[in-house]
Amino acid sequence: MKTDQTRALSAIRLSVETDETTSPGRQRAANEGAAAFIGAEIIGEAVDLGVSASKTTPFERPELGSWLTRPDDFDALMFWRFDRAVRSMADMNALVSWAREHRKVIVFAEGPGGRLVLDFRNGVDLITQLILQIFAFAAEFEAQSIRERVLGAQAAMRGMELRWRGSRPPYGYIPVPLEGGGWTLAPATDAFPGCGPAPVAVIERIIRDLMGDPAESVAGKTVSAIAEELNAEGIPSPRDWWSLVKGRETGGKTGGAKGQRVSRERFKWTPNVITKLLRSPALLGWKTHNGKPVRDSEGKPVMATAEPILTRAEYDAVGALLDSRSINNRGRKDTNALLLAVIHCASCGGRMYLNAQEGKTPTYKCNSHARGDSCKAPVNIRGEWADEYATREFLRMVGALEVTHSRIIPGYDPQPEIDATLAEYEAHRTERGQQKSKTAQVSWQKHMDALDARLAELESLEKVEPRTEEISTGNTYADLWEEADAAGKRRMLLKAGAHLTVKRGTRGGWRKLDESRVSFDVRTPFFVEAANELTAMAAELAVAA
Repeated sequence: MKTDQTRALSAIRLSVETDETTSPGRQRAANEGAAAFIGAEIIGEAVDLGVSASKTTPFERPELGSWLTRPDDFDALMFWRFDRAVRSMADMNALVSWAREHRKVIVFAEGPGGRLVLDFRNGVDLITQLILQIFAFAAEFEAQSIRERVLGAQAAMRGMELRWRGSRPPYGYIPVPLEGGGWTLAPATDAFPGCGPAPVAVIERIIRDLMGDPAESVAGKTVSAIAEELNAEGIPSPRDWWSLVKGRETGGKTGGAKGQRVSRERFKWTPNVITKLLRSPALLGWKTHNGKPVRDSEGKPVMATAEPILTRAEYDAVGALLDSRSINNRGRKDTNALLLAVIHCASCGGRMYLNAQEGKTPTYKCNSHARGDSCKAPVNIRGEWADEYATREFLRMVGALEVTHSRIIPGYDPQPEIDATLAEYEAHRTERGQQKSKTAQVSWQKHMDALDARLAELESLEKVEPRTEEISTGNTYADLWEEADAAGKRRMLLKAGAHLTVKRGTRGGWRKLDESRVSFDVRTPFFVEAANELTAMAAELAVAA
C-alpha cells in the first residue's frame, strides 16, 4: 500500500455528547494512531456530535457529509470503530460504493479483528466484501438491540413516580437531579440568560390575560390576541425556549403544504399552541405518553414532579373558560371553498378562509390571528360576491383558451454512456498482459475491440434535446368550468396562479360588491401570456364592431 503523502480525514461521531466511553478524545487518538500506521497525515476532522448513525447515513451528517462531497480533498477516511461509520448494511454498501468510485482508503482503527485497512484504489476482493457485510450486519443488529433496550427502559421509567426519562420537558418545567439518582421535573420559575422570561411566569400571564379581572371590569383576552402580543414582544415559544436553553438555534423544520416540509427561523405562538399548553395534563404534574396520562395499576396518574404548576381547581377553571369560548366548528370549515388559497387580504397579504357557520351568510375572512400575526386592517367579504367576481374575471381572461395536455418527448444524450464505456475501456486496458493463455488473450482483445467499436458508434450519434408537445383536447376552460365541481374549479384557478386581493369595504358596501376593493389576476406565465393575447383580441374586435 502506497502511504507517502496520503491525506487522511479523521471522522468522529457521538450519538450522545455526554458518553465518556466513546469520547471525541478517545476516537481522535485512535484515528491518529491508525493514520501513523499507514503513513498518512491527518489534514482535517469531521466531528458530528449528537448524531445517530441509525438515523443518518454518512452522507447526511453535517460535517462528514460535507467532506464526502469533496472527495478530492483527501485520500483516506479514518474511523475509530465500525459503528462510528454506519449502523446498517445499506449504509455500508453506499459508503463502499462511494470509496470505490473515488478510489479511497477506509481505515477502522479498532475492532473485533484489530485494525482494518480497506484500500479501494484497486478494487476489493469478494472475501473483503463478505467481511464488510458481516460487520455491517453486526452493527445493524446491535443498533436494533439498543433501540429495544432504550424503548424498554423508557416504558419502565414512565411508570416510576417522579422519574423523568429525559428529552424535552413539557413547557413550564425544567429537569433537576433527583435525590438518590436520576432526574425529575421542577417548575421553571427562574429565567435563563438570553432565553426570555421564565416559563412559569409566561403561563401565569397567559392565564391572567385569558381570565381578565371581573372586579376591575377588565375583560379577558382571546387566545388569538394573547398569541399576537407574545409574538410582538419576542417571547420565545415553547419549542424555541428549550432550544435556547440547550444553546441551539431557534426554529427548524415543520409542516408546510401537504407533503412538504419548510424551515422557520423561529416558531411562533399561535392560538393552537396556547390552547394545547393550557389543556395539557402536564400542568397538573402528570406524566403523559402519546398525549394521554400515564396511570399506575390503580388508575391513578403517575406524577412527573412533586411541584405541579396548577392545582386541579385552577386547571379546571382554565379548561371551563376555554370550553365556554370555543366555537362548534362542525360544518364550519368548508374544504370545497372555491377560493381556498386564491383569495388574500390586501392589508397583510395573508390567505382568507371561508367562514360558513350555520344560520349566517358565508364570508371569506382574514385569518391573521390564527397564524399569531397582526393585521392592521383585516378584511372580510361575502362569499358569493367573491366567488362570482373571481369566476367572471377568470372566464373573461382565459375562458376562451383551449385546454391542452403537455407531453414531454425525451431527448437523447450519448455522453453519459460514452463516459461509462470509456471508464470500462480504461479499466479493461489495465489488465493487458495478465492473461497466461492464448484463449484468454483472444477473449481480452475481443472485449477491448468491442468497447472501442461502441465508443466510435456513440461518438457518431448527435445529442437530441427533449421537447414538450401540447396536445389539443378540443375544449376550452369555459367548457370545463361548466362541468366541474367546486374542487375542480379551484384546481383550474390554482393551475393558472389565480390571485384575488380584497381591500376593506366602505360604508354602504353591504348591498352589492364594490369592485374597487377587489383585484384579480393570473400569475402562471403561460396563462398570463394567453390572457394578454385574448384581452388584446377582444379589444380589437370591440373596435372593429
